[in-house]
Amino acid sequence: MSDGWRIHQAQPRDTAGWARLRQDLWPMDEPGQQAADILDFLAGDAAGFLATDADGQVIAFAEASLRHDYVNGTEASPVGFLEGWYVDPAWRGRGVGRALVRAVEAWTREQGCSELASDALLDNRDSQAAHAACGFEETERVVYFRKRLDD
Repeated sequence: MSDGWRIHQAQPRDTAGWARLRQDLWPMDEPGQQAADILDFLAGDAAGFLATDADGQVIAFAEASLRHDYVNGTEASPVGFLEGWYVDPAWRGRGVGRALVRAVEAWTREQGCSELASDALLDNRDSQAAHAACGFEETERVVYFRKRLDD
């Protein structure tokens, strides 16, 4: 345990606290769907890591998967991908996020990958700064487009 918290690899029994923080990160998602999405996520080529406080409450999470398709800015395949990463605001600045990224890095290496990738929205400067603080380097910026087609 470090400064009142510890990291462990998530298990299906951890979904309640994990789902609560996922909802904080992705508020546009259907709240009742988070637990099912976690179980689907864990059933794939993926892993979740949770930080819990001294009382066992989930205070942060990181989700990683293996991506076998091309990942922008990378040179290898498969690539570990940091799919989601969130620290409760009350716990930020204590090294929890960095510890989660280290756990994801170790898992990614265990999967035989030489690269870990991630993304952040263009306007999410806090996320970009957190990634940089953990050693990620920006590789490119992308703007996505769509055009609705009539039936």
